[in-house]
Parts: sequence; structure tokens; C-alpha cells
Amino acid sequence: MGLKTFRPLTPTNRFKLLPDFAEITKKKPEKSLVEAKPKTGGRNNRGRITTRHVGGGHKQKYRIIDFKRKTAGVANVIAIEYDPNRTCRIALIEYADKVRAYILAPVGLTVGMKVSAGSGSEPKVGNALPLSEIPLGVALHNVELQPGRGGQMARSAGAQVILNNREGDYALLKMPSGEIRKVHVTCKATIGQVGNVEHMNVSSGKAGRTRWQGVRPTVRGMVMNPVDHPMGGGQGKSKGGGGRHHPMSPWGQLAKGFKTRRKHKPSDKFIVQRKNSTKKASL
Repeated sequence: MGLKTFRPLTPTNRFKLLPDFAEITKKKPEKSLVEAKPKTGGRNNRGRITTRHVGGGHKQKYRIIDFKRKTAGVANVIAIEYDPNRTCRIALIEYADKVRAYILAPVGLTVGMKVSAGSGSEPKVGNALPLSEIPLGVALHNVELQPGRGGQMARSAGAQVILNNREGDYALLKMPSGEIRKVHVTCKATIGQVGNVEHMNVSSGKAGRTRWQGVRPTVRGMVMNPVDHPMGGGQGKSKGGGGRHHPMSPWGQLAKGFKTRRKHKPSDKFIVQRKNSTKKASL
């Protein structure tokens, strides 16, 4: 995947960086693997806005992705497609019995390659197998947290998890954040790094492209009235009516430095090293 630049003939094009979609080989999705995706406008089943700044946008259909990789046997990669619901690309695979499925497309997976899943599979790009059979030091994605539940970790563009070690019934995985976590060795993971690595460098160049994605404008709390936001009020950027407040949400939740993770979460016992412990050690 590469990025294309534009001649700066307008302010919109000056800093625009968009994907070139050179890896896409099939434009229309597989009909049997899509379903409707209705718009919510950020509202719940009672009609109340629970997610702000949502509305409009281009129509989308949801692609059904095989995160569990339960089907045994070898499958052929027949297409690499665009998915509007995620940052990475997806690969259309076909098994010997003509059954098709979508999987996340890792770096290096191309049309014509073969992928397989299950115990005994070869540890190469695109293959899914238990953590107990994967060599140490290999980059992984689509990692299960519970056996049989399907991949939940490392699914966005460019994400990868490194298999550091194995201790008894657990594998030690290093997350992109630096956190080291224990996952049971019977959990499946897919070999390779998630594709579309350059996604983090994309620059829309204009607000209209964000609107196409269904994101509406955001108004700063400081320019609101005190009745609407804790940081509102005052004449302009005042030091009195809201300017000295710590950044917070409209409902008073601190936005910087406030820890939102529960102190006694059951999954804490699986975290061997926190993501910020390495930073403290280097100081």
C-alpha cells in the first residue's frame, strides 16, 4: 500500500495524503458475505444521543469477517478488497468445497497464495494456529483472548503482537503499547502484521472527507456557555469563566491524566508488565 500526493493547486490539496489502493484487486464485495448496516445517528434504541458527532456519511455494507478461523483445510486467496468498516484491507479466500470467507489481509498476502487454519498448519503469513505451535519472536495479529471466541487483539491497520515467551499454559505477548500480557496457549492467532501500514500517515486534506465517513463537526467546550459545558463562559478566551478549568467532558469527566480503568479488574492477573513501566525505567 502506498500514499499518493497532489499538486498544491488549492489549499485542500496542499497537505492531502490519500491511499492509492494499488493492492485492491476486486471492487465489489461478495454478495453472500455482506449484510445491511443501518445508520443510527449516534442514537440508542430510545432515540437519545449516546455517541456525539455521528451522522450522515456514505452508505456502507458490513463485511462478515471470519475472526474465528475454525474451518480446517487449505484455502486460496482470490482477492484483496477494501472494507469501509475497518482501517485494514480484507482478503477473500475460497476453500476446496467452494465456500468463501473474508479474513484480515496481513502484510505480504497476495492473490494466489494459500492459507490454512488449525493445529498442524505451517507458521507462515496468513495461517492461523494455536499459540502453543507458533515459534517465539513471530509477529501475530487477530489474537484470541479466550479459546474459540475469535480474534480480538491486533486487528487494526499496521497492528502486530510479538510472541515473547511461553510459561506453562500461558504465552507472553508484547502489545504495541509495550504491555506484556498472558494469553492461554490454546488461543489462536494469525501469523503476520496487519496490512495497510501507511494508514497512520493519511491526511484527509479537507473536512468533507470526514463528513463522508459519518463524523460531524465538534464544538469546543471553551466556546460554549456555562450552562452547556463546565469549561464554558467568559468573554472570549477568559482566565475566569472556564479558561482555568482542567480539560473535561460536558459531564465533568477529566480528560487528561484521569485513570478510567477499574482498580480491581479481573483481567489484571494476566498483565505481566504495564505499558508505561518501561518508560519509568528509562527515566
